[in-house]
Amino acid sequence: MSRTLLIIKPDATARNLVGHIINRLEKARFKIVEMRLVRLTEREARKFYAVHEGKPFLNDLVAFMSSGPAVPMVLEKENAVTDLRILVGATDPARADCGTIRHEIGENIERNSVHASDSDENARKEIAFFFD
Repeated sequence: MSRTLLIIKPDATARNLVGHIINRLEKARFKIVEMRLVRLTEREARKFYAVHEGKPFLNDLVAFMSSGPAVPMVLEKENAVTDLRILVGATDPARADCGTIRHEIGENIERNSVHASDSDENARKEIAFFFD
């Protein structure tokens, strides 16, 4: 079994889609190991997305991620990172495959409803950011 991190972003929590996303995860046989509701400060969001430092979209991303509640969760499954990336789809919902979470509920490239770790190494770091 491997673990990964998913964050239900503020746009999805504002549209009451937390249960819908959890249902999709459970149908895909992910086990939710830990989950919590958070409201990131701008400082916390900037620290979490430090990998994007210097990129032109960082300030907007930080403002968005600190604009409302989010739901980080640790998911467990064989090939968790890869399988979750397939389930959530491309970052830009307009380019995401039909049937993926972002294609279904993402509004645009910024308001794409979920964050998913992109590697096992980043999953470990991102899980540690939110959970002891």
